[in-house]
Amino acid sequence: MLPRVILHNSISLDGRIEGFMPDIGLHYEIVARQPAEAYMAGSDTLLASAQEAPPEDESAFDPPPSDPTDTRPLLVVPDSRGRVRCWHYLRQQPYWRGIMVLCSPSTPKSYLEYLDQRHIDYMVTGDDHVDMRAALEELNTGYGVNTILLDSGGTLNGVMLRAGLVNEMSLLLNPCLVGGAARSFFHDPASSNGAIQLKLIQAEPIRENVVWLRYEVVK
Repeated sequence: MLPRVILHNSISLDGRIEGFMPDIGLHYEIVARQPAEAYMAGSDTLLASAQEAPPEDESAFDPPPSDPTDTRPLLVVPDSRGRVRCWHYLRQQPYWRGIMVLCSPSTPKSYLEYLDQRHIDYMVTGDDHVDMRAALEELNTGYGVNTILLDSGGTLNGVMLRAGLVNEMSLLLNPCLVGGAARSFFHDPASSNGAIQLKLIQAEPIRENVVWLRYEVVK
């Protein structure tokens, strides 16, 4: 069975996710209102945080503690190209109970060895790219994930939406226009499949002229 996927982003009025300063505290306050067993982010999103990561030390090779009573979400990251190398830093953060990296048969074997050496869980699906549907099914049946909060950039959002894997959209609409070449929360340059239809289920003013919009994705 597929888990329910909620796409969550803070955006400008013209759908941009950069070029303005969102209220990060409010962003994660809304995240907390939507309990999920897993939190998914794209590799590009995490690579941006790699600049803050200190160098690895020997603790990066220690097995992580196991606590079956830990109710924090699992961090799930598609990284078929094996680019993310700051797992030691991410694992130290207090937000997640563990990490799952989604890989494919095209992922370099050296990267899988890198993950093995650091006791980072991963699964391999698909062919040249991760089969997101198969990965989500395994997260549900093998890891008890019933709901995923997708908080990522436009590329992964586009992949998930076009694959019909997003059930709900949660958007914090900020009172600004960005324009220019700033990234959109939905980046889908190669598709000609037409518009994705949505049904409004909530429009709630939050604070400082920010509106929380929730849409059901019409299948």
